[in-house]
Amino acid sequence: MSGLRERKKQATREALMSAALRLTLERGLENVRIEDISAEAGVSPRTFSNYFSSKYEVLAARHTDRAAYQVAALRARPAQEPLWQAMTEATVQAWERHTGPQPVAPGPERLAATRLLVDEPSLQAEALKLTFASQRELAVAVAERTGSDPDRDLYPHLVAVTVTAAVQAVVGHWLHADPPVPIVPLFRDALRQLAAGLPAPSTPGDT
Repeated sequence: MSGLRERKKQATREALMSAALRLTLERGLENVRIEDISAEAGVSPRTFSNYFSSKYEVLAARHTDRAAYQVAALRARPAQEPLWQAMTEATVQAWERHTGPQPVAPGPERLAATRLLVDEPSLQAEALKLTFASQRELAVAVAERTGSDPDRDLYPHLVAVTVTAAVQAVVGHWLHADPPVPIVPLFRDALRQLAAGLPAPSTPGDT
């Protein structure tokens, strides 16, 4: 029974997140109210408040979910797997939950709407707050994997901050790529470069 209850709660949460994103992309953030999101998801505003405190939080919730899944996936990777390989697979798994395993480039209209959403200052503030919280959790998972101490050692925090910055760089590149490209291969490429020490790109004149 508890499993069924949890699945129903997760389904309601997903419905609210999808409704919020759909309405915001259609109407613009300022033209969407909590009541609109609730109605679109088929629940009451009171039910909305049981899950989220604001429309900004519900719109940023996918970031929270991906970050939590990334941490869980990293902890689940084989212990003998090298850190950066494990981190790459965990990051890719977290994003493939929403994009699907097959690389598909987004349509231009979707990209344009997403750019407007990402540029909203209120959402940027919410995302920044969530980023700081998720970085700490990722650093703890890295510390567990490397035998370091997240309260004393710098290394796990350097890894967490670097991976977070790489994710942000990938999303920014993906949003403005011309022509549009799938996002998941970009994560593999970005983390491969980090694992290699981020060497300078070669030029035609290099030997």
